[in-house]
Amino acid sequence: MAPRSLAVARQVRNRILTIRECRVMLDTDLAALGVGFDNYYLESSLYTDGRVARTVAALAESGHTYEAEGALWLRTTAFGDDKDRVMRKSDGTYTYFVPDVAYHVTKWERGFVRAINIQGSDHHSTVVRVRAGLQALGLGIPRGYPDYVLHKMVRVMRGGEEVKISKRAGSYVTVRDLIDDVGRDAVRFFLASRKADTEFTFDLDLARSQSEDNPVYYVQYAHARVCSVLAQWRDRHAEEARAADFARTALAPLTGVRELDLMQRLGDYADVLEQAAAEFAPHQVAFYLRELAGAFHSYYNAERFLVEDRDTRLARLALAAAVRQVLANGLALLGVGAPESM
Repeated sequence: MAPRSLAVARQVRNRILTIRECRVMLDTDLAALGVGFDNYYLESSLYTDGRVARTVAALAESGHTYEAEGALWLRTTAFGDDKDRVMRKSDGTYTYFVPDVAYHVTKWERGFVRAINIQGSDHHSTVVRVRAGLQALGLGIPRGYPDYVLHKMVRVMRGGEEVKISKRAGSYVTVRDLIDDVGRDAVRFFLASRKADTEFTFDLDLARSQSEDNPVYYVQYAHARVCSVLAQWRDRHAEEARAADFARTALAPLTGVRELDLMQRLGDYADVLEQAAAEFAPHQVAFYLRELAGAFHSYYNAERFLVEDRDTRLARLALAAAVRQVLANGLALLGVGAPESM
């Protein structure tokens, strides 16, 4: 083999090895974050299996393309774009959104009648052109398909100064860096606590602190507090605990302002979930848990649970157990642990 051919072969081999190493690193980091994918494949496969070529051919047949300046254009202005977009450049390569169109065709054909793309805000310009490409194909895909959630960048702070250098990446902070520094629960809760379209600062010092200013600690501590109260009750009133059924416990003794507030907040949980799902807004769940935890901490500091009166005791314990259940359910939805002791 000629020296030039050997050099090219080495470059291809090194590139393949680099891609494999990156995929292993990504899979490992995602596992550490508690994220798994049922199915994924390389974008390059859309080219090798002919998906991109077939999509471009179908768009040409639809009558929504034209050639100009040596390039193939998609008439995206017919679908709300501010100008038409190049699909195939003059050098024969395809622009960024073309494989995205091909990919979403495969999603639709596989039965995913709803798709939600979570991307960085720098991908904003591709939203209209991807949707335009899908509409131009005439496959019956809804006009708003796919949905998009666009996230802004996250700034990482330590000691009041921005952290910019990663030990692994060199020029930026990775999610794995955050996990190694403050733990998975803090990373997931902090990231879920922000609206996608707002600036966010991840304060490493705050994420490690054990104070009410740290939202994940504050919520988890509320859950642990309830567990502690129930454990004390079982120790002191073992027979009562074995026979108790909180689902049938009379709540008439709960007349205090804090008790009524807690019950109202618990009643809001289903509505919060429904709205968060409809608006692709998990931060609403995080905010709700923070407020529920705050209400419980206030109640815990103001009242005793293991009082002498049995009816009052059981009613307050039933309320506490309900708070624990909702906190655990909400944390589970966010992929965050609900410790029984802290």
